[in-house]
Amino acid sequence: MFKGVYVPTLLTILGVILYLRTGWVVGNVGLLGAWMIILIAFSITTSTALSMSSIISNIRIGPGGPYSIITRSLGMEVGGSIGVPLYFALAFSIVLYIFGFKEGLLYLFPGFSPVIIDFVTFLVAFSIVFLSTDAAFRVQYIILAIIAASLISIFAAGLDHLPAPEIIAGPMNATFWVVFAIFFPAATGIMAGANMSGELANPRRSIPLGTIGAIATSLVVYLTLAYWFAGNASSPELTGNFNFIFEQAAVGWVVVAGLLAATFSSAINSFVGASRVLHAMAEHNILPYSEWLSRRSASGIPRNALLFTGIVVSGVLLLRDLNTVAPFITMFFLISYAMINIVILLEQSLGLASFRPIFRIPRIIPLAGTLGCLFVMFIINAVFSLVAVILVALFYYILMYRHLQSPQPYGDVRSSLFVALAEWAAKKAMSMPISQERAWRPNLLVPVENPADIYGVADFLRDVAFPRGSVNIIGIAIDEVRDEQRDGLLLLQEDFRMDGIYAEWTIVNADTFENGVAASIQTLKRTLFSPNIVFLQLPPETGKIHDLLFIMQKATENFKGIVLYAGHPQAALGRKRRINLWLTGSCMEWSPGMRLENCDLSILVAYKLIINWDADLMMIAVVDDKDRIPEAEESLSMLIEYARIPAKNVMVVLGPFTDFLEDAPHADINIFSLPPDPDIERIREIVRKTGSTCIFCRDSTQESALA
Repeated sequence: MFKGVYVPTLLTILGVILYLRTGWVVGNVGLLGAWMIILIAFSITTSTALSMSSIISNIRIGPGGPYSIITRSLGMEVGGSIGVPLYFALAFSIVLYIFGFKEGLLYLFPGFSPVIIDFVTFLVAFSIVFLSTDAAFRVQYIILAIIAASLISIFAAGLDHLPAPEIIAGPMNATFWVVFAIFFPAATGIMAGANMSGELANPRRSIPLGTIGAIATSLVVYLTLAYWFAGNASSPELTGNFNFIFEQAAVGWVVVAGLLAATFSSAINSFVGASRVLHAMAEHNILPYSEWLSRRSASGIPRNALLFTGIVVSGVLLLRDLNTVAPFITMFFLISYAMINIVILLEQSLGLASFRPIFRIPRIIPLAGTLGCLFVMFIINAVFSLVAVILVALFYYILMYRHLQSPQPYGDVRSSLFVALAEWAAKKAMSMPISQERAWRPNLLVPVENPADIYGVADFLRDVAFPRGSVNIIGIAIDEVRDEQRDGLLLLQEDFRMDGIYAEWTIVNADTFENGVAASIQTLKRTLFSPNIVFLQLPPETGKIHDLLFIMQKATENFKGIVLYAGHPQAALGRKRRINLWLTGSCMEWSPGMRLENCDLSILVAYKLIINWDADLMMIAVVDDKDRIPEAEESLSMLIEYARIPAKNVMVVLGPFTDFLEDAPHADINIFSLPPDPDIERIREIVRKTGSTCIFCRDSTQESALA
């Protein structure tokens, strides 16, 4: 805990800003303003650390720190989309620390070459980390001692006077948030210990204790140092002289040594952290050349990941100017912190039995951490924040299309998140008045004994249900469930899902097919997403007519619509270009404000097909009196207008319509209303006369073509 978490986290927080910007903050906003900035910044990082501690007490965290935490909860796509920018933020921050080290050394030796200082510092830090992680940790003890000596030298100088009223209050003007943005990176670095999670003996204990301890220690140091500045200088002195701390300390060169030690240790810690995050992602095959990047040396050091990180850092050093990329460093850190808070907020809200952390925190803590991170991001730089979020989203979509296979034995909580959202929506829907007409969508119940019987009509089912409907396939097992039946239903489900249709399947044991279907209709009647259409096929054998009529009766009794598919053996669905919709009897006797009688479902099915087929619709009205033709034409025009059906052509014919079937315009499919007492032989005759597949629809009274 002390060597692997507390010390690296503390040394990363106590960095350049502690020595060169804390006094400047006090000079700009006063002591009270500086304390407020420090407390706000540390409250955000503390909430993140508490969230991280709670998560770690619930899971066995793997290598990669925050990457591992996010991956375990939200999947590798989200973990990788955060891990990639986090890695580059850590790598680029190494360059910032090297530049900070250079500034301190140039204060002592102004004649040195800046370029030589940068690359010598880089080589020394890289060599230490490359040779041994333990060596890097041992160097940290020396650095910690130097920083402690520098703080002693500062506070040993004492106070010239008690802070004056004008520096206590400070100007507190509109520059407050500008000053906050400059100071906030000082509070980052809380993941320095968590990044080493793969090499800790007991990360569940070490990371929470070490991180919280380092934050508490550094908070005391920053608050005390701010008071020291307020008691030793005026506002103009603090804002105009960044080297004031060196000049006022008891031994100035010791404070400079502290600055050098702090920046050098931060560079080492970032080297270690960046390589571990890169190595963890490579082990999950997220990156190109993952096999090479995931290799470790005999001593367990991920040297290939370190070599790649060294190449990245040396390349950025050659730029000599990080102004264009530096804002992204803070943004990516803040996005990572926000995701840590979001993870535990989701886990707490889902109420899963698997979330039982030993270290529990109230929900307000991760909520405050999430909002705080987002607020700070857009306060610092709204444009860079937006670009950073877009980059993370881009990484996510790239990884999503790679279909990564999670190595986690227990999966993640993404499916539970969507289930929770569905449960919330279901409860809201159940609390509202029942009105299905506006919310209607085709949810098909498809009973089948042999899955092969559905293959020929699967395209039709898809085209009726797409894009927001569903298909519930009910396998009826008369004797026993057969493997080929189960495999066939599973294959049908996968095919529908590949077409973008929500599909489910189950098998029902029954003594007869019709009883199995009736039991399924009754069982699903009261479910929230209950099927509203029973799909049936016209049986070829006359012996099953009674079964078909029995199922229709049960469907009607349970307020289910019926779609009877009477397929033509040769024509099938034709070329899917022309559809005839036949309207007879009461379908033509309506007025605005009235319901159509047993015509709504046939109109809606026709509409779904012409949209998904990009087909032409011919609406054919049938009347039994020649004098009613003008009235029928007007009624048909009104129906097209009120139902918003894109009919290309209309026709009114004198009935009975069966006499006109052979002379009707050719269509790939003809759609009719299904009467309460259908004549099956007449249906077969209609199929023969039209020379096409015919669809017969009976309303459930829960749909409306005029809604």
